[in-house]
Amino acid sequence: MTELTLRLQQGETETTVAVNRDVFTIGRLPECNLYLPAGGVSRKHAQLVKQPDGTWVVEDLGSKNGTQVNQTAVGIAQQLHHGDVIWLGNVSLVVLFQNPLPPPPPPTKQITISENSEQRTIFRNAKQLKQQWIEANSNDGDIGDKNKTIARLKDLVDIAKNLCAAASIEEIFSQVQQVVFRYLSSIDRLALLIDVKGGGHLELVNAGTRDKTNQKYLLADASWISRSICQKVFEEKVVIQTADTHKDERFSGEHSILLKGIRSAMAVPLWDENKVVGVLYADAHLSSYHWEQDGEEELSFFSALANLVASSVQRWLLAEKLKTEEVIRHRLERYHSPAVVQQLIAVGGLPDGRLLPAESEISILFADLVGFTAISERLTPTAIAQLLNKLFEEMLQEVFACGGTLDKYIGDCIMAFFGAPEPQADHANRATAAAKGMLTRLEHLNANGFWHEPLQLRIAINSGKAVVGDVGSSQRVEYTALGATINLAARMEGVCPPSECVISEATYELISKPDDFQEMGDYRFKGIDRLVKVYQTQLHQMPTIIHP
Repeated sequence: MTELTLRLQQGETETTVAVNRDVFTIGRLPECNLYLPAGGVSRKHAQLVKQPDGTWVVEDLGSKNGTQVNQTAVGIAQQLHHGDVIWLGNVSLVVLFQNPLPPPPPPTKQITISENSEQRTIFRNAKQLKQQWIEANSNDGDIGDKNKTIARLKDLVDIAKNLCAAASIEEIFSQVQQVVFRYLSSIDRLALLIDVKGGGHLELVNAGTRDKTNQKYLLADASWISRSICQKVFEEKVVIQTADTHKDERFSGEHSILLKGIRSAMAVPLWDENKVVGVLYADAHLSSYHWEQDGEEELSFFSALANLVASSVQRWLLAEKLKTEEVIRHRLERYHSPAVVQQLIAVGGLPDGRLLPAESEISILFADLVGFTAISERLTPTAIAQLLNKLFEEMLQEVFACGGTLDKYIGDCIMAFFGAPEPQADHANRATAAAKGMLTRLEHLNANGFWHEPLQLRIAINSGKAVVGDVGSSQRVEYTALGATINLAARMEGVCPPSECVISEATYELISKPDDFQEMGDYRFKGIDRLVKVYQTQLHQMPTIIHP
């Protein structure tokens, strides 16, 4: 009796499995003797059967992707020998016998998947094809093959140089298109699909045809591409080549392929190190029966090219990411401190470059220049702009120093908030600290002759829930806070004495140093149907009063 074991290889992991019965099933169902819950493996994929003479054969059980032994498709049954490699999808099983039989004689003709050329389809692990096209199936003593290998290496070097010089995705695709249509006469159409956002969704970024017609149509409507083939290549890191989808039983259930009139197709992953960034796809309306002889070589070239393209695409993706981050950074720096901007970019909280509106607990601050109307009567428009620019520049430093966000400038008023876009549990403390910093800074500026006359601020702060995010139309978007919390803070500014800060009871209950504020009174404000207790920073005691 010849004892049989299988060495299971999945990525970097190896496991030895003993074949302990004469009929040994392998598949994705738990009841199989060897349970393989892996991509590309069918429910009941294949079985090993011991023959009366003690030999073993492998039989395919009608799997979708087929079973291969040493890269040759299994028909009805194929005898196994020591060291054979059985492929099921992306999983390989090495056959090990305790008493190995002599190896079989080498085949006179290599048939990659099926002896029936009308159903010829390659499903191959992409790593297997990295060197095959370069090596040109050469033998060590064949000078002609060695020269062919050298020529192909030179071709790849030239292609790599051109791709490295390409700065845009259009230039990258142009280089790829030229090479593919020059080398692969069987291809009619070509497409480059990329996972642009890194979320596993392939986007068509460019496409072309051999006769350069309908280029705009191909890009505008990606329905001509077999998404099922591309998604399989992308997710399972396999290469696919099919000579005739209409006559291949593996595509009998893919109605989209049949409806689109795709007859022959190739697709390979753009594999940069351990990451797949996209798919290079090509197809033709006619069957490519010549692939029975040289299809393996064309697929190897297509895969080798894709490895070069992957590096260029990865560089382009990185460049695009940096450009996007720079645009976002410049935009956000108008509102946030540099530290907050960096954090927002780092966590990727900006889908489509926008901060989506969300409810947040915040403290809102309004800082208004006292007597601005009278001041502006005495100044030219240019002088008014100079005054506000200088004042805002100084005051905003205090807002950013406390981790605040600038909402907007309203005439001579600064509107800022704390607690968004990143949550801040101490937002009330931050807001009051910024207010004190603004009042102290302005006092020092006045002492040093900042303006022709002393300036004063009124500052009001309220805390509570608000909706914060980008609000506006497609033409103009503004990052702002909305809600009743903001309305009350704006009203409170009107009762604030010059050079003081007033806060609401909601803010007062949140701050860690309430003794810094004293009760000012209960106030009624327009549009608010309740009394609001207000506190201020001045030091002398004031009686509690109710203002009409």
